[in-house]
Amino acid sequence: MDLFVFCAVLTAAAFHASWNALLKVKLEPIVAISLISVGCGIVVLPLMPFVGVPAPESWAYICGSLTVHLFYYAALAEAYRTGDLGLVYPIARGAAPLMTATGAYLLVGQELGALGWLGVAVLASGVLVLSFKGGPASAKPNLRSAGFALLTALTITTYTLIDAVGAKLAGSAHAYAGWLFILDAVMMAIYGLLRFPRAFKAGLTRELRLLFVGGGLSAAAYWTVIWALTVAPIALVAALRETSVLIAAAIGVVVLREPVVPARIFAACLVLAGVILIRLR
Repeated sequence: MDLFVFCAVLTAAAFHASWNALLKVKLEPIVAISLISVGCGIVVLPLMPFVGVPAPESWAYICGSLTVHLFYYAALAEAYRTGDLGLVYPIARGAAPLMTATGAYLLVGQELGALGWLGVAVLASGVLVLSFKGGPASAKPNLRSAGFALLTALTITTYTLIDAVGAKLAGSAHAYAGWLFILDAVMMAIYGLLRFPRAFKAGLTRELRLLFVGGGLSAAAYWTVIWALTVAPIALVAALRETSVLIAAAIGVVVLREPVVPARIFAACLVLAGVILIRLR
């Protein structure tokens, strides 16, 4: 993988971890997610005159991605409703790289080689280990939230593969990303209004940090990923993207003063080893 693309995806992972940290506001999860989606659309709107329009053959993929994203938001919100962030996020993000690598190989025909597969597997293992914090509570995770976290991972895999193919067909990853964000914002504004009208309307005026900072970070993160999917192997981009979990754990320790436990140190070493293997691939 090219060094510039490698660094860009790692930066996107940092942005992704940052906007997920903002989800710790006291809001219904689907309301928070809807506000961030609307924020994405707002921040990219000024860029739309410069990105152009995607090629006609890519619009079916944009529509497919929007549909899967709706299921992704619903599954993620349901997982967060009953499960701890420290359990849900690593499972959802850790299972996705291996699923995506398998899908990219079977459906798109992208071969990683032994070193690439090893890097993806080691990195994904490290991410999953982060879900175990030690102690009896973490030894018996909430099976319902874990199930929705795995469903979230499946939707991440699906929309990643759709967007990888769609962005290439669009003729411009930037046009594809811009229109995807605009339409996603419209979709989630309608969804938020239908599900929780009062809370959503209140959030538009009271949760400006979530709306603009969260939306901006989210847009920058996935816009970068969509571009990277057109210039680098899908599985490697998907795997590197999930280093966001390690960054989120670091934020928890440094900013939120969460305890450092041996499992997290071991997990960090696994993630870093996976990143190195992917870079060497």
